[in-house]
Amino acid sequence: MSSGKCEPGTGNKLLVEKILTFSLYGKPLISYNRAEGATAARNHIPAVKEKEMKSFRILILAVLVAALSLPAFAQAPKAAGSNLTIGLVLVGPYNDRGWSQANYDGMQYVLAKVPGTKLVYIDKANSADRPGTTVSQLAESLVAQGAKLICFSSDDMMDEANKFAAAHPDVFVIMTTGDQQWKEGKSYKPMANMINIMGKMEYMKMVAGVAAAMTTKTGQIGFLGPLINDETRRLAASAYLGAKYAWVNYLKKDPAQLKFRVTWIGFWFNIPGVTADPTQVADEFFNSGCDVVISGIDTTEAVAEAAKFTAQGKQVWAIPYDYSKAMDEGKGVSLGVPYFNWGPAYAKTVKDAMSGSWKAHFEWNDPDWKNINNPDTGSVGFMKGTLSKAASDGVDKFVAELAKGLNLWTGPLNLQDGSAYLKSGQKATDQQIWYLPQLLQGMTGQSVSK
Repeated sequence: MSSGKCEPGTGNKLLVEKILTFSLYGKPLISYNRAEGATAARNHIPAVKEKEMKSFRILILAVLVAALSLPAFAQAPKAAGSNLTIGLVLVGPYNDRGWSQANYDGMQYVLAKVPGTKLVYIDKANSADRPGTTVSQLAESLVAQGAKLICFSSDDMMDEANKFAAAHPDVFVIMTTGDQQWKEGKSYKPMANMINIMGKMEYMKMVAGVAAAMTTKTGQIGFLGPLINDETRRLAASAYLGAKYAWVNYLKKDPAQLKFRVTWIGFWFNIPGVTADPTQVADEFFNSGCDVVISGIDTTEAVAEAAKFTAQGKQVWAIPYDYSKAMDEGKGVSLGVPYFNWGPAYAKTVKDAMSGSWKAHFEWNDPDWKNINNPDTGSVGFMKGTLSKAASDGVDKFVAELAKGLNLWTGPLNLQDGSAYLKSGQKATDQQIWYLPQLLQGMTGQSVSK
């Protein structure tokens, strides 16, 4: 994976001096300039029949109406100044001990670090909890409360974020996890008022995989996945790559003996009657031979079930996700937690909105390799939990190797169906990682939604 931020530019930044120039019989007639308005017809108008001229007038009218409906400038909103109300849209409860709480706490960091900021938020922004209400409508309600910056904090909100940003060019928009402002991305849609922010959780999922491989006694690891998309495939695959690396290089075991199973529940968290029950999925893993479950969902069922099984006399472990304190529900059975630290990136972006330094871009931020758990510099981190000395040493060794440039996204690697993904020695591009089309060979489970 390459490091740093990707800044593809913002697309349309300058007013096109002459938006439209039409001609009749090859001779220019009317030019339109947003600053000057429509000018008088110029040059020579050839004699035309009344019917033709009527049709032409209709055409010109339609063109001018269309031109007037276009945004005057593709430029960022005006600087917010010394005071800014931030609107945060959360897919789950603000206190879910997972993804939503990590984002909520990230904004609490902003409030503490950036004077003049205020937060309004809506949580449970999903169709199950708020049927008949769209995410863009929820964002509108935050604007009505004074928000001049809206943060959409879930991958499934991309379309609604696009809709809102286009309708509100004067409002700053953060789309967490999105790729709309990535010039090299598949969803590129330049909007001067939008920024995409994501941390390179792939690294920390690899660390989770190492912790799992160094701990398992059965050689069977379960991955409790949410819904299936580009993000979740690459994170599940990252955990597998880390586990396989430790299994082969640290434990010196045959990779064929490592079993890595993925089961998806259908959403970021449990919705009764809609998703598979993550408690039941975790139980199935533990009952069928997996003694470590890595969670990729927003909530902590895997840890809770690991604690239950262990209390009943069957030693198993789990690795929660998203939130630095997610291990609290399963002390003694949590091997660690890969988590997001949104605060520093959010704070910088808010400062840019306030100062007038805002520039639309895509950023996919590296960990702080000097200290992956530095709350003021890191984008992602890994908190150790209950690890044996060998497992703890393995995690430390692996993090040090990553910091020195170890790249597990290097071939030979095949996709789950056996087709070539990376040739021997070939390093994956950011696009190949971000848009991973299938799980990797060696992983069991669905690669695409049915």
